[in-house]
Amino acid sequence: MQLRTRIGNRALLLTTAAIPLTGWAVHATALHRRLAASRVDPLTGLLRRDAYTHRARRLLARHSDDAVVVMVDADRFKAINDRFGHAVGDTVLAAFGARLTAWAGPTAAAGRLGGDEFALVLGLPTERRVQRLEQLMRMLHTPVVLDDGRTVDVAASVGAATPAAIGSHDLTVLQRAADAALYTGQHTGRAVLATREHASVPSFNGRRLGRPGTAAWGRAA
Repeated sequence: MQLRTRIGNRALLLTTAAIPLTGWAVHATALHRRLAASRVDPLTGLLRRDAYTHRARRLLARHSDDAVVVMVDADRFKAINDRFGHAVGDTVLAAFGARLTAWAGPTAAAGRLGGDEFALVLGLPTERRVQRLEQLMRMLHTPVVLDDGRTVDVAASVGAATPAAIGSHDLTVLQRAADAALYTGQHTGRAVLATREHASVPSFNGRRLGRPGTAAWGRAA
């Protein structure tokens, strides 16, 4: 009887001690989920800007020889919103997010920088670079099928930059060069690999003020 009482008291003590631990575990799990949600854009499933930047810089340091920075803009997205409505526009953005995720793979940094602008950093060997970028263009030019069976024609402009071509491992420099290359090939249906000239394009908040040797230029309609 005395032994049973001691065992019972010990069990009660362990159970009581476990209650705050269990409560903390639930709290920690909920906190982790909230933090994870704050890092991810809920519409596209891509990383938000800060989370993308952090992961992208780590990948650039890790894949110094074969890293590629890719900038993507959805073409004529405003026209899609104006014609079909914002709900369809959201569906298009979600489709782009899924396609970019599938193309880049789970180890890449894939982010939505805002609106219809996206960025990716991944390791991509030189011998596969052109083929993979052509694959990305095909994916981003495939019509989006809506729930009601309608299809929406979509397109995107893509620019890419590598540390070897630009002479820098700085994410901001590479993104600026890839962004300038994107505009070189805008609405052409081809991805453009940046050169050092693209890296010298003046910019403000990541957008161009002017192309070298020309008047100011910017986003086409």
